[in-house]
Amino acid sequence: MAELEWSFPYSSQRMPVLARNIVATSQPLAAQAGLRMLWEGGNAIDAAVSSAIALTVVEPTSNGIGSDAFCLVWAGGGLHGLNASGRSPKTLLAERFADREEVPDLGWDSVTVPGAVSAWVALSERFGALPFKRLFGPAIEYARQGFSVSPQTAHYWALACEKYKGFRTFQETFCPQGRAPGPGQLFRSPGHAETLERIADTRGEAFYRGELAQLIETEARSTGGLLTAEDLASHRPEWVRPISLEYRGYTLSEIPPNGQGLAALQALGILRHHPLPEHAVDTAASLHYQIEAMKLAFADADRYIADPGWMDVEVADLLDEAYLARRAGEIDPQRARDPHYGQPRSGGTVLLVAADKEGNMVSFIQSNYAGFGSGIVIPGTGIAMQNRAACFTLKPGHPNQVGPAKRPYHTIIPGFVSRGGEPLMSFGVMGGLMQPQGHVQVLIRIADYGQNPQAALDAPRWRVEGGLRVALEPGFEPAVYEQLKQRGHEITIAEARTVQHGGGQAIYRLENGYFGASDLRRDGQAVGY
Repeated sequence: MAELEWSFPYSSQRMPVLARNIVATSQPLAAQAGLRMLWEGGNAIDAAVSSAIALTVVEPTSNGIGSDAFCLVWAGGGLHGLNASGRSPKTLLAERFADREEVPDLGWDSVTVPGAVSAWVALSERFGALPFKRLFGPAIEYARQGFSVSPQTAHYWALACEKYKGFRTFQETFCPQGRAPGPGQLFRSPGHAETLERIADTRGEAFYRGELAQLIETEARSTGGLLTAEDLASHRPEWVRPISLEYRGYTLSEIPPNGQGLAALQALGILRHHPLPEHAVDTAASLHYQIEAMKLAFADADRYIADPGWMDVEVADLLDEAYLARRAGEIDPQRARDPHYGQPRSGGTVLLVAADKEGNMVSFIQSNYAGFGSGIVIPGTGIAMQNRAACFTLKPGHPNQVGPAKRPYHTIIPGFVSRGGEPLMSFGVMGGLMQPQGHVQVLIRIADYGQNPQAALDAPRWRVEGGLRVALEPGFEPAVYEQLKQRGHEITIAEARTVQHGGGQAIYRLENGYFGASDLRRDGQAVGY
């Protein structure tokens, strides 16, 4: 790590954790759950799974038992990808939405089969060292005995109690006194604890083919949903080959579609054709190139990314060097543009990272998509169902058009960086369409400007919002905002650095351990020993 600067130029509440075993995530109790597994003789995979399970209890505002999940794991000398996103009900047809302009983001029509539980099982079976059931201990303890709600979680919980007022079971489960728990208040969820015990005892079978699956189907039938026990039983997590792109000597790897990690790779592939390091960090010239490349990548992502079975171009064609060079040529160094998709050859979310002294490294992300998800909660279980079907489009003939037994465009993307064929950094930046933008910004700061991972997370960020609109955080020099406006960007400046511009975690490999970093925009922390 000699090429990195050990300075911390941005205001922050965080310093890195340097240790041989590290867990970092957005909620301290969940990070401690993973650390406990490492202390008990587990590896980074055990730590990641235990943290993920705990997060369903202690940060339900972003994820839950009814979430989807993706994971990148460095183990056994190589990088492995896991896609545990679920498919839409087999009877869901586009005609169901004939009178709508978009798929609803609340209610049963926004629900696909949850995949998070299957990710826990698959990761533990393939790479774990501890018994599967032990990984549930901290989460069950938090759910049954209660936990003190952290400040940011309390804030979004209060908003959710208003948002989901029309969902009776949600209110009974998560707003039992008619309101959300406040910061520092104790919250218990005994139904959640019992559900986790059933999943632990059956290695997930209860959720996909047992009692919990039947409860989900019963609730769907009685309240207008299409999801069935057969849909749940048909679910399988998929081990996939990560897709990668080299950038200035670093290789960024992502999960292939239906995830949007491809957009981060495309943006970096476009930026390889521009002299970014010639422009100082945080200057308008540097930011302009980054923003314009990201807009080009998003234009392609919106048109092409879908369930791989329905995509009408190949990932390799979208990452083809000649194609990316052509796209790079569309950037005007002095003028912002609103690009359209290109023509290649035919063919709230939680993140956690973990690493151990044996060299295993994990980037794991699971999410409901929007807050608590669909608003659907299965009575007596603590299971809040995600609303991933809202990411389908209703455009006829589009590869991501809503349809039966289909995975939607997915925003959640774990990230992993290697160098010279060796693992270097497990990381990610949470937050919907901010995620690939966050991946790009963090890697650029490390690869082009030598910043350390904590500084790269602390730094102010930009976020493209469609058209010429760009939202920037405070923290750049005043002249930078004005110079971007002069280039034609429609700039808004946020009041503070918040989760609206993502929340990241990172673990970077050192010669004799790791550098753990946690984003100031979240409640979380990096912990280690």
